[in-house]
Amino acid sequence: MTRQRSNRKFAEAMNQSLALVAAMFVIVLLDSWLPLHLTRFGIVPRTASGLWGILCGPLLHANMGHFAANAVPLLVLLLLLTGNPRYRPGATLTWIWLGSGLGTWLIGRGPAVHLGASSLIFGLAAFLIVAGWQLRTWSSVAVALFVAIGFGGLFYGVLPRNGPISWEGHLCGMVAGILTARHNLRSR
Repeated sequence: MTRQRSNRKFAEAMNQSLALVAAMFVIVLLDSWLPLHLTRFGIVPRTASGLWGILCGPLLHANMGHFAANAVPLLVLLLLLTGNPRYRPGATLTWIWLGSGLGTWLIGRGPAVHLGASSLIFGLAAFLIVAGWQLRTWSSVAVALFVAIGFGGLFYGVLPRNGPISWEGHLCGMVAGILTARHNLRSR
C-alpha cells in the first residue's frame, strides 16, 4: 500500500470516528443549554417507551462529565475499527449498537434510564480482542494486544454493582462485541 493511500485511509477512519463523537458532543451540549431533557430517550428496561433507547441511548449522556469519560476511549476504539475494512466497521458497529441496547433493555435494572456510549466502548473493545484471535493477522493481533493492555481494566465494569453506572450495558456491550466478532468474521 502506498503511503498516500495509507494516509487517505487513516484520514477517512479519523473523519468517521470524529463525526460520531462530535454528534454526541453536540447532543450533550444542546441538552445542557436547552431544557430538552433528552435523557428520557435512554433505555428504560422492559418498557415500550424504553425501546427508543436502543437507538438513542448511546448518543445520550447524563452530563458533560459523563460524555468526557466516554469520548476518548470511544474515539480510539472507533478509529481502530474503521481503520481496518476486514472488521466490517459499519455492520460491526450496527450489531454492537443494537445488541448491547436490546440486551440492556432485557436485563437492565428498571426503572433506571440507561444511556451513554460505554456499551459501545465495551462492545468495541471485546470485538477487537476477539477479532485478533479470529483473523490472526499481524495487524489484528497488534490491535487486540493494544486493546487488551490499554483497555483491559474496562472489563471490571461488567461486574454487578449498585449505583448509577449501567454494568448491564457494559456486560451486554461486551457480549454483543464477542458475538459480532464470532459471526461477522467467520465468513472471512
